[in-house]
Amino acid sequence: MLSLKHISLVQYKNYLKESFSFDKQIIGIYGNNGVGKTNLLDAIYYLSFTRSYFYKSDLQNVYHGQSGFRIEGEFDAGGRDQKVICILRETGKKEVLVNDEIYQRLSSHIGKFPSVIVTPDDARIVTEGSDERRRYTDALLCQLDSQYLQHLIEYNRLLQQRNNLLRALADRVTTDKILLDVYDAQMLVPGTYIFVRRQEFFREILPAISSIYQYIAGSDDELELSYQSDLLHSSFAEILHNARDRDLLLQRTHAGIHKDDIELRLKGQHFKNIASQGQRKSLLFAMKLAEYEILKSNKGFAPIILLDDVFEKLDATRMHQLLARVCAPGNGQLFITDTHGSRIREHLEKLSVDYGMIGL
Repeated sequence: MLSLKHISLVQYKNYLKESFSFDKQIIGIYGNNGVGKTNLLDAIYYLSFTRSYFYKSDLQNVYHGQSGFRIEGEFDAGGRDQKVICILRETGKKEVLVNDEIYQRLSSHIGKFPSVIVTPDDARIVTEGSDERRRYTDALLCQLDSQYLQHLIEYNRLLQQRNNLLRALADRVTTDKILLDVYDAQMLVPGTYIFVRRQEFFREILPAISSIYQYIAGSDDELELSYQSDLLHSSFAEILHNARDRDLLLQRTHAGIHKDDIELRLKGQHFKNIASQGQRKSLLFAMKLAEYEILKSNKGFAPIILLDDVFEKLDATRMHQLLARVCAPGNGQLFITDTHGSRIREHLEKLSVDYGMIGL
């Protein structure tokens, strides 16, 4: 069992200095818009991923007028107390410590305190482009497989360098195309590893998503999910070679695992073109619940789940089915926010579960 017992925030977003204690597995957080409900969930997410869910730059997480922040969390991890501290120094340097030992590489922390977050903006996963679905895929796989994370970091580094070279060749800053062969060769190992791992992953998660979708929506709606990748049809070396002329013309790498996608279809048509709002919400929550359950299965304990403002996104029946699943006995710690504390209480009391409430 993994649970967060205490968190303290210093100069993080709208919190100058604040602390919260959690003595229940289910915590409702309520208050008006703008008081910091989402920011508190994001601080918990930060303890898991060493970054904000919402902002790429850490500077955007600093309390206005200040120049750094500190988040400290005390976890119960299988009966063992674990202290996690994330610090952004005034110099801009970031440090993460577990039990007062500092990481040399922040990536070493990913997956040790797993969490799943659901926010209103996550609708992009099912309505927008492939970038959002790859981000969903990578966030889960990086928590499951440290080697995947390292290969992804390496692949993205090489991809950026290859794209920089393509632009330099187009601008005649350099004429050395031999370096393209070097980058192509270097990309094969991380790219192939990522592809193989994603194949294995999608064989497991796509049926799970379909099953959970049917549970939440009350029907399968002829939902079809499939993994799409250039590497399903050719080797990575062939793909890069065949796309080179186009890459040189358009100054970027057009083929590879950075173009992978999950194809979503409903009744044989593209999901986003015909799906109702209810179907879109059901699919989003099915994807997030599948993420939660696969982490639970692979880790041997449930991740922390963070539900931000979900009552506005699901009707009462779907909301009840979602909460019944995540609040089941033996599941992990749940944090759920809403503008109305009474609405949280109403839903949780119908499930006859023990919970705590925090008003902001």
